[in-house]
Amino acid sequence: MTNQAYGQFCGFARALEVVGEPWALIVVRDLLTGPKNFSDLRHGLPRVPAGMLSDRLEELEQAGVVGHRPLSSPDTDAVYELTPYGRELDSIVLELGRWGAKKLGGPRPDEIITPASMVTALRTTFRPDAARGLAMTYLFHLGPITLHARITDGHADIAPGPVDDPDLIIEAGPAIKALMAGEMSPREALETGGVRLTGDPGLLEWFTELFHIPPAPPARPATMPVSAPATTPATTPGATPSQITTNA
Repeated sequence: MTNQAYGQFCGFARALEVVGEPWALIVVRDLLTGPKNFSDLRHGLPRVPAGMLSDRLEELEQAGVVGHRPLSSPDTDAVYELTPYGRELDSIVLELGRWGAKKLGGPRPDEIITPASMVTALRTTFRPDAARGLAMTYLFHLGPITLHARITDGHADIAPGPVDDPDLIIEAGPAIKALMAGEMSPREALETGGVRLTGDPGLLEWFTELFHIPPAPPARPATMPVSAPATTPATTPGATPSQITTNA
């Protein structure tokens, strides 16, 4: 592997050497929603250069995070999928997504959403405790993206595509984020046309309880950077693994 090396004998540093390169964790995020060929990945990640995507896939394969299997037809692309080792990143991706959602703000002019990003958004913001004893199914039409969430007693099965017999169909644009963050009430979303429903409107209230983006941390005033004294000698703190001993 040719990834960044941090010179630290530490599991966290080693993890960053594997998935800390640009686009690596985004590729993992997309593969968590299911196996994909190269064209699928490129379609979901239009801003990643093809060469860089190839590099990330090769590096993740070398690290044992991703595997690929050729299809029976020679005219089809190989399919990439996470290995069992790679799927161990699932909870890490969700926690990181939950942490980052607090800083979303509004969408930037050049930002897009994809089926994989929206599946991850719903998975990261789902609150199992609020879903205890509930059974309901949501179908979402978010611009050109369709996905669904099936809630069953504290669990959520969230995936791209339609679902049979949803209890509520939600059509929305950016207002879906405002609802999840508590920046807009269900009533306001309906009155402004930011959200359109088919089905029981009372289930929109439940949606805001089941999927919630925590508030952003308070902004702190900028401070002047602190410069190190010019006379501070350059030192290398710490020890090499061979220097670590235990006392009897």
